[in-house]
Amino acid sequence: MKTLVKLEIVRTLRNKRFMFFSVLYPALLFLIFTAGADKNKKLDGLDLTLVAYYMVAMAAFGAMTAVLMGNAERIAREREKGWVRQLRLTSLPGRGYVTAKIASAATVSLPSIVVVLLVGATVKNVRLDAWQWVSILLAIWAGSMVFAALGVAIGYVATADVARPISMLCYFVLAALGGLWVPFSSFPHWLQTFAGYLPGRAYTAIGQSIEFGDAPHAKDITVLVVYLLLFAGTAAWLYRKDTQKA
Repeated sequence: MKTLVKLEIVRTLRNKRFMFFSVLYPALLFLIFTAGADKNKKLDGLDLTLVAYYMVAMAAFGAMTAVLMGNAERIAREREKGWVRQLRLTSLPGRGYVTAKIASAATVSLPSIVVVLLVGATVKNVRLDAWQWVSILLAIWAGSMVFAALGVAIGYVATADVARPISMLCYFVLAALGGLWVPFSSFPHWLQTFAGYLPGRAYTAIGQSIEFGDAPHAKDITVLVVYLLLFAGTAAWLYRKDTQKA
């Protein structure tokens, strides 16, 4: 399993174009969303500035983009080319396959998060304590594993032609309801309640809780853990199911 993890990481790093857009695109969006914004003006209903809000939102968005969009289509194409079938003929367990894919996705998500946070600190003058910077980085990076697992599951259940549309649909819905595009406080109450049980909102909320100087809410952590187990378990089950056919 360790060999496959290393192989997947190396393959991801060699895709220069994918790495370029995955790492720089979120930071560019962050600058666009906050262009001309007053760094001291706080959002209605939140004790948080617009710049600080979108810094975490775009860091989460970048990580979600890298792990979900990248995993789904790549795995679907690997299945069509026969690479996944070759792996199924080995003794590699389903959890090993899923772990390798999540690890390679995490390789991309980490630098994309770092770049957004650096832009926030240096260009937008966001000021946080050292522990907050580190905690936000680790929380967003760890939370991206949920969407990496979702990408694996989509890639294993869909063909290469439909993997991208399905992953884009999931990606835009989760991002929109997570408050990544529009401040979550502007949502009607019923929508806030509904979105609170989706991984997109829980993912963003963890980083924003740290910006407030608080510990992440237990509910948000629980929501992410439940979805991680659900997505990873589904992907591993699909892998084992195909193994029985091989």
